[in-house]
Amino acid sequence: MKKTENKKKGFFAGNLSLAGKYIKEKYPYLLLFFFGFLILAGINLLKVSSSNSIAGFNLADFEIGQIADRTIIAERTLPPDAVDTVAVINGEKVIKKGFPITEEGYAKLRKMSLSSVVIDYRAFANNLLYLFLVSVAWYLLYSFLKFGRKIKLREPLVQVILLLIMYSVTAFSSRFSFFASPYSICILIPIGLCVMLITILYGELSAILFAFISALSIIVACGWVLPPALFVLASSLCTVSIVRKIERRLDLVFASIILSIFDVIMMFFLIIIFNENLADKGSILVGIFLNGFLSGILTLGFLTPLEFMLNSASVFRLMDLSDLNNPLMQKMLITASGTYNHSLMVAQLAETACREIGANPLIARVGAYYHDIGKIDQSEYFVENQKGQNKHDDINPSLSASIIKSHVKKGVEKAREMHLPQVIVDVVSEHHGNSVIAYFYNEAKEKDPTVAPEDFSYPGNPPSTKESAVVMLADTVEAACRTLENPSVSRLEKFITQLVNGKVEHNQLDNCDLTFTDITKIKQAFVQILVGYYHSRIEYPDQQDPDKKDKDKDEK
Repeated sequence: MKKTENKKKGFFAGNLSLAGKYIKEKYPYLLLFFFGFLILAGINLLKVSSSNSIAGFNLADFEIGQIADRTIIAERTLPPDAVDTVAVINGEKVIKKGFPITEEGYAKLRKMSLSSVVIDYRAFANNLLYLFLVSVAWYLLYSFLKFGRKIKLREPLVQVILLLIMYSVTAFSSRFSFFASPYSICILIPIGLCVMLITILYGELSAILFAFISALSIIVACGWVLPPALFVLASSLCTVSIVRKIERRLDLVFASIILSIFDVIMMFFLIIIFNENLADKGSILVGIFLNGFLSGILTLGFLTPLEFMLNSASVFRLMDLSDLNNPLMQKMLITASGTYNHSLMVAQLAETACREIGANPLIARVGAYYHDIGKIDQSEYFVENQKGQNKHDDINPSLSASIIKSHVKKGVEKAREMHLPQVIVDVVSEHHGNSVIAYFYNEAKEKDPTVAPEDFSYPGNPPSTKESAVVMLADTVEAACRTLENPSVSRLEKFITQLVNGKVEHNQLDNCDLTFTDITKIKQAFVQILVGYYHSRIEYPDQQDPDKKDKDKDEK
């Protein structure tokens, strides 16, 4: 009995410990979830309390004999009283779309409009419960989906802000008579703008998740009607599929035109499916077209300041950083030409390998360009820039190791001064991991066997992403293969395998998501590139030395 109780206590204590650890690690995200939901609840309460009536319409929009442009159903029973003897029954159609408004129907509308102080707290609570479930689903999906990168707090923060803006616009725009229709309200929903920004800033997976959550939330904001939610979902997915392929800012203009055409076609089909009259929907289709077009134009305006404020690695920003004519890269070309050429080769290797394994080739290329920017200030101490005497011949191994190690720290400082995206800073910081500088360590160990390897290790951490790991491997392979004599295909394959296996054995790839299949593809990509680079030095079967051939002819 005591053993059972102890097991139960141990089980609960263990779970409480795990919960406490989780809260400690994730409390900023939990606070964001809590305050985001609190604001959403406030918007819903304001929407309900500011309604013109329990039915949410403006009495001034109607008159006796007018053909009703919508159906209004009573949401609660209003009994007759001494002042107004008209009765309204919960669920009855007070007026019906397409039919003239009778005196009795108008009297019921007036009675409903005068009951604006009545708030249906049951409906408010139902809406809130539904939104809470949607919010929990969003949080869990964001927690457990594999995005292939670190999720910073600013990413869900931006998405929460965009969702609250879109929800508020949708919830309160129905107060205007023109936007009371579930089709006309789609003109004001800025879904194209939001999804474009998220796709460019954080990638298509984040945008697709945002699209589904937005569609589920819009159902409540529109009063539980389906067409706006379907429009939001379809428009979002179309936006993601278009924007994820573009690489230039100007392409956003063409993307917005394509989105506008798709949105109009989608709205046309929704009107047909739900048996609406097309005759009076021309203005709505024009508004939908303008919505899609303005989404791309506004994205162009908002994108640059958001990229700077959020320090994101968007495709446009990475393309700008890949321009080698920027002042830093030109300085490297002049003061450290060997490092410059080494960086270009590493970029080519890393980009090709990342494309083979499905990682982001643009991050790898830009990361490789900047991974050795810390060498610029003391370029003469690095072998690829040396011409003649080696400066390390005149100093002790410990000082040499300190100089070599310092280029990582200096590189990170320069990257932060340039306000480079964090993923690029991580590549600069992690491209040597915490590996030992073997040459100087072995040299020092010959003089003093008690020397510690930690004193000759790089100060960084092992790569945390696939792109960072590929840059590390490309850096190692490119530098080492320069020393390989007679680099035939077989020699390159063996040498690259040896170098990559060395990184695996020294636990430099433990923190990234590379699989054995990925590593095999990376090695094959490296061999393919380096074989082409060293093709003039590869010895083919039955190949003869030209000098020897001429000598044989002379002897004959």
